[in-house]
Amino acid sequence: MRVRAPELRGRRWLGTGGRDLSLADLRGKIVLLDFWTFCCVNCLHVLDELRPLEERWSDVLVTVGVHSPKFVHEGDPDAVEAAVERYGVGHPVLDDPTLQTWDAYAARAWPTLVVIDPTGYVVAQLSGEGHAHGLDVLIGELVAEHEATGTLHRGDGPYVAPAEPETALRFPGKVIALPGGSYLVSDTAHHQLVELDEDLVTERRRIGDGRRGLRDGADPEFSEPQGLVALPADVAADVGYDVVVADSVNHALRGLRLSSGEVRTLAGTGAQLRERIAVGATAEELSTPWDVAWWDGRVVVAMAGSHQLWSFDPRTGTTTVLAGTTNEGLRDGPLTDAFFAQPSGLAVGTDATLWVADSETSAVRSVVASPAAGAAVTTAVGLGLFDFGFRDGSAPDEALLQHPLGVAVLPDGSVAIADTYNGALRRYDPATRSVSTLARDLREPSDVLVDGDTLVVVESAAHRLVRLPVPAGARVDAGAHRVRRSRTDLAPGPLRLTVDFTPPTGQHLDDRFGDPTSLTVSASPPSLLVSGAGTAPGLVRSVELAADVAEGVLSVSVAAAACDEGDGVFAACHRYQQDWGIPVRLVEGAPAELTLDLRAV
Repeated sequence: MRVRAPELRGRRWLGTGGRDLSLADLRGKIVLLDFWTFCCVNCLHVLDELRPLEERWSDVLVTVGVHSPKFVHEGDPDAVEAAVERYGVGHPVLDDPTLQTWDAYAARAWPTLVVIDPTGYVVAQLSGEGHAHGLDVLIGELVAEHEATGTLHRGDGPYVAPAEPETALRFPGKVIALPGGSYLVSDTAHHQLVELDEDLVTERRRIGDGRRGLRDGADPEFSEPQGLVALPADVAADVGYDVVVADSVNHALRGLRLSSGEVRTLAGTGAQLRERIAVGATAEELSTPWDVAWWDGRVVVAMAGSHQLWSFDPRTGTTTVLAGTTNEGLRDGPLTDAFFAQPSGLAVGTDATLWVADSETSAVRSVVASPAAGAAVTTAVGLGLFDFGFRDGSAPDEALLQHPLGVAVLPDGSVAIADTYNGALRRYDPATRSVSTLARDLREPSDVLVDGDTLVVVESAAHRLVRLPVPAGARVDAGAHRVRRSRTDLAPGPLRLTVDFTPPTGQHLDDRFGDPTSLTVSASPPSLLVSGAGTAPGLVRSVELAADVAEGVLSVSVAAAACDEGDGVFAACHRYQQDWGIPVRLVEGAPAELTLDLRAV
């Protein structure tokens, strides 16, 4: 049955020159809806994946971003506008703060992509990232079909680029102190590094030509650089560079020699890692490295794109997975079993504890290298993917954060937290296991650096660095929040779970070595699932939901491999994967089946 696309409704439009758009205005074009939210690293991956498609099909394709927020801060209109600029979104964006259009299209995950044909009918719905190839094929098919029937209209789309803002820094990400008393800042949206004097304003030099790219040498290019770490002097002398840079959108680690400003690529190929790499394994490709720190004789990498911690050995050039299964969530335990969710900030204590700002779970985690029972991950602050807020108090049961991106260890061993979406600087005290507030009314602080008796804070959305004293702080309770998504009603008892996946035209499931699919099911609370949890091949799973649990979150992770037709063992293969966290409510008489779209056409 053909489904007519629901109308696009929200608070306002961005990137249209002030004009409101309707589907009728877009009739004759292929429309690609990209449901995203700016906290979501997978959504940021999709923005980059779509750029070549938008360029190739510019006269027939109109991409519309539908910004449907997860966090309260993401519903702020100024924050949405800043995010569209920060990430270089080059298409119209519908601001959908109440999830009106999200609900109309029955979206269940960030990101979700919906393809609408030139006559206004939905022809595909896809979840997750990695769909660029399949979209390219589908768009080509739609162009041929609708050009033949005369229903395709070529020409410019409705996008109107805003004026380019001018500030010295643009959405800076991270900062470190250099030996000579200056500071090195990742000027993220300018795709450069900047060395600043002690006043945090005067520029000594810029590194990078300001164009988005991956180029080494004395005139390098970066793509949204983030984390920075200075190597110990003896290591730097051995390897020939002084600073390791997390070059996030290039999916690479870069090495900077301070004396000359020369840059070289240390790890990563420029392409995003698409595989699930287990703890202890290595890989050439990386996935959105966001921060770096020196810990236990190596560089630790907050690999936000794969929800893991990795390590990089400067002497051997080897990258290895340190912790995390790649499942997005909050689970403590051994390094091989732990779940992270977009780790984005790192700091090391004097006791060698590694502190992690785990942004999507609004959490601060700790990793101890060699306790008696083996290395382990522990949650200091945070309750899970769907709970956040602005509340001081005991941790982890009472205190709440909102998408923190940075951490630093204070002289007394406590942890300063750049609580990004609360616009605050927080403090976690491991001795009392409590959280307090040090400063408020900051604009998306993304990093904090301890500098003697003061703190240097990267106030990212204000495009500046500020210096603050270390205050005593005051208790804050601005309330708790949960993600504002409609719950899915399901019946207690047996449930048939199906992931709908149709390979793109010209591809088939790669079953040469067995079932090429993998399905992982878990729940919060764990008691929600009586049976059916765990990982196994297949896209269909029979599970049983508890009769004595009222509600919870059903977590589903899927991966599928499809290969191009006709090339035998040398066929190019493609990996599709997605994680869902679905709020559910158990109701007698509700449906006993749940279908999720990985790629449904």
